[in-house]
Amino acid sequence: MKSTSIDVLVASFVDALAAEKGYSGNTCRAYGKDIGEFAAFLAGYDASAYGEEGRVNVETVDGLAIRGFLGYLYKKKNARSTIARKLSAIRMFFQFLVKHGVISSNPADMIHSPKQDRNIPAYLTVDDMFRLLDSIQGDTLLSIRNRAVFEVMYSTGMRVSELSGMNVADVDMSRGIIRVRGKGNKERIIPIGKKAIETLSVYRSWLKKSAADGEFGEQGPMFLNKTGTRLSTRSIARILDQLAAACGMTVPVSPHAFRHSFATHMLDAGADLRVVQELLGHESLSTTQKYTHVSIDQIMRVYDKSHPRR
Repeated sequence: MKSTSIDVLVASFVDALAAEKGYSGNTCRAYGKDIGEFAAFLAGYDASAYGEEGRVNVETVDGLAIRGFLGYLYKKKNARSTIARKLSAIRMFFQFLVKHGVISSNPADMIHSPKQDRNIPAYLTVDDMFRLLDSIQGDTLLSIRNRAVFEVMYSTGMRVSELSGMNVADVDMSRGIIRVRGKGNKERIIPIGKKAIETLSVYRSWLKKSAADGEFGEQGPMFLNKTGTRLSTRSIARILDQLAAACGMTVPVSPHAFRHSFATHMLDAGADLRVVQELLGHESLSTTQKYTHVSIDQIMRVYDKSHPRR
């Protein structure tokens, strides 16, 4: 690959993310957007970052320019997690250029990611979660589908994209397991609880009854919308908003809050951190550790049980 305009190089990088790493379209677009923002910053940063035709010359980009970009992001009040993600994208981009001989070394290698804030993820208490799930009533096909969607989401801790992408063939009802395709198209096998299996079975039975031609295939999406196509992540989030409002929830509820709640409730009940890591599909244990916050109720229970002079 010869040195060329940064736009062409970014396009090649994004194509490689999809072809070689199996990244989703959304992830690839996010990487491309981050590199594009960096390129736009370079255009006003230093004349040495230009080629003869006014295009950014990646061979002249150095660590100082990258640090300047990080400082620019800080001034714009980007969250540390956002800055770290953009730096990761830049590092991967230049590593791609090194691999293909466009540059000799990666100028981002010696730049450390910003220390991350230890924000406690939003989650529901067990009582609130049960109240929300139990509020999904009705004997229509959509009501039964919604009940199955959120029972499965809470039972497994799946990402909303993983839930939307789930197919009928991914679920082994008899063994109580689901094959999940996560980030980077990586697969993992996770268990699913009896309650979620029951709701899935009811939903499948209703689908069979409602099939116009009397046939019901064992392939294709698990959760369908009104038109019979795959239920989207956006639709799942919208349905959850409606259910939370109808239930009178006073705390923010989102598909990701279900995932946070799953992890929190598992750890509060004594689950091993590494087991939760595997269930969530986290590559790094440090990603899972943000769920190790403990509620005051849990602290009081342990204190009352353990302190010799309580």
